Amino acid sequence: MYELIDVSKTYRVGESDVAALRGVDLRLGAGEFVAIVGPSGSGKSTLLNLLGLLDRPSAGTLTLDGVNVADLDEKGAADLRLRQIGFIFQAFNLLASLRAWENVAVPAVLAGRRLGAVREQCLELLARVGLVDRAEHFPSQLSGGQMQRVAIARALSLEPHVILADEPTGNLDSASGEEVVGLLRKAASDTGRTVVIVTHDPQVAAVADRQLTLRDGQLVNDARVAR
Repeated sequence: MYELIDVSKTYRVGESDVAALRGVDLRLGAGEFVAIVGPSGSGKSTLLNLLGLLDRPSAGTLTLDGVNVADLDEKGAADLRLRQIGFIFQAFNLLASLRAWENVAVPAVLAGRRLGAVREQCLELLARVGLVDRAEHFPSQLSGGQMQRVAIARALSLEPHVILADEPTGNLDSASGEEVVGLLRKAASDTGRTVVIVTHDPQVAAVADRQLTLRDGQLVNDARVAR
């Protein structure tokens, strides 16, 4: 699904260049459930942003499903991101003025579909995450765990090949966090999606099939998780 060859990312800070990633070589296959771990400032979010096509490498080659992202203009990158990648964030990023099912519909509406035409699909997705009975509720009427499950349903709405999650359990209690991780693992194992999670939580990372450890912008370990 992904191939990174000697990928680096450098940011200009004042008059200095700061290397956020350095020489990363990596392949991620379909159906893999991968955790990215490492201390703060190690490059985890930078790597996730590159995988999400939210940023471009400063050097090296990154391909998604055979497409070299360097060949894409901004519109092409946005179109590929919308079709291929679902995002889940620590802060949920639900729209407060929309009901749960309407939040799930946002990617489909951005893709040009009418809101009313996707309602049944959104209800089915909410049923998958155990929230169809909360379809008409606004985010303010939901718990943190429920909001994150809505976010998972939203991420699945266009049937993307990749789910990227940035600290998806960071604002949740342990029970809700376990539910969310279980849903993400199911998304990988049942549908063949590639799921990549950035996490500081060793218990979350232990559920993954594979752990990537970053330190000082370098990939220092790539290990399968023993079961």
